[in-house]
Amino acid sequence: MREGRIVRSLSGFYTVRTEEGLVECRARGRFRLDGTSPLVGDRVLCSVDRDGRGRIDSVLERKNFFIRPAVANMDALVFVAANVNPVTDPFLIDRVSVIAEKAGCELIVCVNKADLDPGEELCGIYRQAGFPVVRTSAETGEGLEELRALLWGKLCALTGNSGVGKSSLLNRLLPGIALKTGEVSEKLGRGRHTTRHVELISLGEGTYLADTPGYASFDLELMDPIPKEELQFAFRDFEPYIGRCRFNDCAHLKEPGCAVTAAVAAGAIGQSRHQSYRRLYELSAQNRDWEKPAQSGK
Repeated sequence: MREGRIVRSLSGFYTVRTEEGLVECRARGRFRLDGTSPLVGDRVLCSVDRDGRGRIDSVLERKNFFIRPAVANMDALVFVAANVNPVTDPFLIDRVSVIAEKAGCELIVCVNKADLDPGEELCGIYRQAGFPVVRTSAETGEGLEELRALLWGKLCALTGNSGVGKSSLLNRLLPGIALKTGEVSEKLGRGRHTTRHVELISLGEGTYLADTPGYASFDLELMDPIPKEELQFAFRDFEPYIGRCRFNDCAHLKEPGCAVTAAVAAGAIGQSRHQSYRRLYELSAQNRDWEKPAQSGK
């Protein structure tokens, strides 16, 4: 039995990196029966037959896992955004920030295409909220070394709306990888899906980036909300004000004596962050049962 990490998943085949090298594996049938599937990033035990064919026998305990993107054991999510075609809606970043917070995972905000638009407003929103923010350009190389430093030694997933330059950034971070980059439709203002599988790409020294299928859009109907009572704790910039409201059950929407809305009015919390909170709260309030988008363990 060999222990290793899944570094690639495509059409039911898994590439596992072990101390002995890469092994192409299928998963045991029982994974389908119990409703679980191995994910890129999983630590697994696999067996290899005489012909070199591998089989994943078990998945070791997970730190976390995500449905979109479909990865496990992430130390950080890197949201690649842009303020030029396609323009990233801050709500998309906030949605991912909540997912990351609940999974005990760091969020890094990368504002790309800085050579076309520096994205000052986007950078300001997330620096104020306390997230690591880096401004990059896959075209000129701006910010790449700063991004490398933020990623160093971590297992990270690269995500964001399609067309913002995720594959182009990977091409610059790891020259020669030659990921296929997609054209941006000027008519639709969005990118075509170009990544067809999920794969961990090594940047050296224990640093991995998961390249995942891009999103042409975020469908709010498909979003998995968290209970509305827990949502406030997933907004890190709310933390200094939680427990200081007039009412113990304050929802931080429009209640009198709310410390959070007072902080928004004073500029200590960004308006767009509170607007995203309101939207997520309303979505959560419409649901009685929740399937969380990221969980700890198996």
